Amino acid sequence: MDHFDYRDGELWCEGVALSAIAKAVGTPVYVYSSATLERHFNVFQDAFKGLGVGEPLVAYAVKANSNLSVLSTLAAQGAGADTVSEGEVRRALAAGIPPSRIVFSGVGKTAAELAFAVQTGVCEINVESEPELDLLAEVAARLGKRQAIAIRVNPDVSAGGHAKIATGKSENKFGVSFAEALRLYAKAESLPSIHAAGVACHIGSQITDLTPMREAFAKMRGLVENLRQHGHRVERLDLGGGLGVPYFNQPTPPAPDAFAAMVAEVTQGLDVQLAFEPGRMIAANAGVLISEVIHVHERPEGRRFLVLDAGMNDLIRPAMYDAYHAISPLKEPTGDASLVTYDVVGPVCETGDTFTRDRDLPPLGSGDLVAFLSAGAYGAAMSSEYNSRPLVPEVLVKGDDYAVIRPRPSYDEMLAREPMAPWLKA
Repeated sequence: MDHFDYRDGELWCEGVALSAIAKAVGTPVYVYSSATLERHFNVFQDAFKGLGVGEPLVAYAVKANSNLSVLSTLAAQGAGADTVSEGEVRRALAAGIPPSRIVFSGVGKTAAELAFAVQTGVCEINVESEPELDLLAEVAARLGKRQAIAIRVNPDVSAGGHAKIATGKSENKFGVSFAEALRLYAKAESLPSIHAAGVACHIGSQITDLTPMREAFAKMRGLVENLRQHGHRVERLDLGGGLGVPYFNQPTPPAPDAFAAMVAEVTQGLDVQLAFEPGRMIAANAGVLISEVIHVHERPEGRRFLVLDAGMNDLIRPAMYDAYHAISPLKEPTGDASLVTYDVVGPVCETGDTFTRDRDLPPLGSGDLVAFLSAGAYGAAMSSEYNSRPLVPEVLVKGDDYAVIRPRPSYDEMLAREPMAPWLKA
């Protein structure tokens, strides 16, 4: 469920007409619903109540949508943060998420990033290789700290909606193999600056079937039991994220309560604190990207291009992942409107700047406004200034009010970030 719907012939977000935001802020523009963010987080968290698994740490995956106001909205609901860079740790802290609820993941953490995380006191660093374990032990010892870690294990299970977002196969760069896990856990326990707290996994994103998750989680349960049989304490089991969202041309994903029931069944009696890292399922359907039609270009051979002012630099998912986003006009189509077939494209100088081909939409023309739905995750977070196009602004709606939470930079502001080399100033 989201809070975007047609009222009085217009598309609204909560109590605000999207056309009013487009008029005031300009297009393209991302718009997020506070109520949807809050609901999706609480539905996921509440799914585990009464299942006998305790209260899990729900660490929102910051990479999905890292805007400070989005993070603060979730922090107020009790969310932790799953982070993959020092910048994301700093964002989580700035949004009010306490270090005790921050997980630091990622395969290429630098010594400086590790030092910052250790000094900050994050609750868990997910270690993804032996060199990283050695580096972290050295950094923590130098700082006089003892850092809690989880060894991230690659369960060699295929899952995810696209090859570029699958992370759990042996050929993927993430985590250590099961063959390494026992030795590395024992090594971690022997290091005075390291507290081996648990194990972690994450097998992919946009997963719409519980079967691969069940397989991976069962393997992780077996690993916990094996570690304990060898005399090791295991306090935490971080099962990652990846639960899919109902994009419009993909299978309907399992509901959070079905996911939670499966987790409870697989982990029954294990006596560990569970941790999860949902991102997309919280943020995706909480946001839309509004764009204006520049013009319609009709070719004599029959192709019809709907040219928008939003480009692949604003929403790269279709170009990068072949992703499908439903496109809805901001003015509600009448029941008798016949559909027109368009290739929907942007102004970026790339053939890849194509959102969709042969899409049937209501008739549209210059000046009309459309919304890309389910754009709240991996939209603005992956945007860029390619072709020297200003970053798309972001707006957060709360009831009948809204605020610009990332303004569109001016061209002067863009240029001012690039000081001229001294020998060129003349």
